[in-house]
Amino acid sequence: MKAHVITIGDEILIGQTLNTNAAYIGEKLSNLQIDLTSTSVVGDNETAILDDLKRTFNSNDLVIITGGLGPTHDDVTRKCIVKFFETELVKNEDVLEDIRKLFKQRGRDVTKINEDQANVPKIAKIIRNGRGTAPGVWIEKDKKVFVAMPGVPYEMKSMMDDFVVPKLQSKMDGIKSVKKIKNLLTTGIPESHLYERLGNLDELLQDAKLAFLPNQFGVKLRITVHGDSEEEVGNRLTEIEQRIRSLVGRYIYGKDDETLEDVVARLLIDRGLSLSVAESCTGGLICHRLTNIAGSSSYFERGLVSYSNGAKVELLEVDEDMMHEFGAVSLEVARQMANGVKAASGTDLGISVTGIMGPTGATEDKPVGLVFIGICDDKMCTAKEFHFGDDRLLNKDRTSQAALEMLRRNLLGIPYDE
Repeated sequence: MKAHVITIGDEILIGQTLNTNAAYIGEKLSNLQIDLTSTSVVGDNETAILDDLKRTFNSNDLVIITGGLGPTHDDVTRKCIVKFFETELVKNEDVLEDIRKLFKQRGRDVTKINEDQANVPKIAKIIRNGRGTAPGVWIEKDKKVFVAMPGVPYEMKSMMDDFVVPKLQSKMDGIKSVKKIKNLLTTGIPESHLYERLGNLDELLQDAKLAFLPNQFGVKLRITVHGDSEEEVGNRLTEIEQRIRSLVGRYIYGKDDETLEDVVARLLIDRGLSLSVAESCTGGLICHRLTNIAGSSSYFERGLVSYSNGAKVELLEVDEDMMHEFGAVSLEVARQMANGVKAASGTDLGISVTGIMGPTGATEDKPVGLVFIGICDDKMCTAKEFHFGDDRLLNKDRTSQAALEMLRRNLLGIPYDE
């Protein structure tokens, strides 16, 4: 099955909003073994939308649109659907009830413009929206499938996961060819070093595909295997994964949609350990990531943002003379910060970060991107030096990732020697 995704919206076309919807849909389609051949972005213009619909619907088995289903004058997607499929709008009582219920929950009166969103294309199967007012639509015509969903990401994702994916899966069940994808998530090693360590890729993969997908948190290794049966493809995928793990296993922290904080949370819970965090340069980002996980209160005791030197001395009992001697950004201070937060909170583990995020604050000896991360448990207290780039926000992300990776390795007993 060939597919195309159209994203509607002037804000995406001019770069004000990132097109995360297309990326999310693309991943879901790939998991279903549906070939996403292309994507397009179209502004809130009726003629442009209709032209793109004509072009893409003729050359694909599946077309998915997101955006332009809202209640305001610039939301023209619904009108385009009616024209393109030569149908009409009819009131759907289920959708109207959904809208009224949502407004009641929010303590607001339903307006006429919102009630009009219950007018849907007559030929469509409705995708009900539990998180907003605009319903989605599913239309089958000429052995092709057309889907339209709101552009609000959390509304689109809910419809995609709960309705669209299961419907598409049922259509793909009769197709014999099998494709499986697994993502192995690495951190703490550059893309080029990963490539070198994996050696001869033809020998490693044996007709499978491997993509290197770097971001600020690490490198995703995407393995794709095709075959004639679920069993054959599953066995080959497992074999390739095992080969990769034998070569770079210490850098692999998770797979598919996992985050490093997911992995760390499981390890802490499984071991019944508690954690406290002292942050300087990251300003609370590590604590934010740790507490994104449901149930984090079972392992996360406290976090201190000790941004100033005075806060480090007062809250973490960092030695003032030592800070004058080595500087606030140093191995010595990172160790004392980790030890200080552990002692103050009475937790099993303490981690700390101190560094220069940029673009200012650097000296001849301490450049932008220099970071020290400390970690203390009941047996040792140590710190490690890192060198990141010159982008402030990227440095914060990379520092938080490195701190969580040091914690993961500590919990698993994996040396952090590079």
